[in-house]
Amino acid sequence: MVKFLQSMKIHHYTAIFQKEPEGGYTVVIPALKGCVTYGKTIEKAQEAAREAIESYLGSLAKDKIKPPSDIDFVSTIDVSGRSISSSSYA
Repeated sequence: MVKFLQSMKIHHYTAIFQKEPEGGYTVVIPALKGCVTYGKTIEKAQEAAREAIESYLGSLAKDKIKPPSDIDFVSTIDVSGRSISSSSYA
């Protein structure tokens, strides 16, 4: 049992939570192409994301494909309100 636990690797992935206008949260895992899920609350969205990641990684393992690394960098970019005007849109 101890050997099994030692051999389990922990994978870390960035999750982006987007609050939806109709309620709930969409979750995107950028490193796992197409890995998107939804939950009515943050807690449910986190649970759904964990399950989606596990399923994704399980599919990769079944096909003997190495799991991808997480994205390298996450940042926010600030843009002043003055730079956004109706003339900015074509």
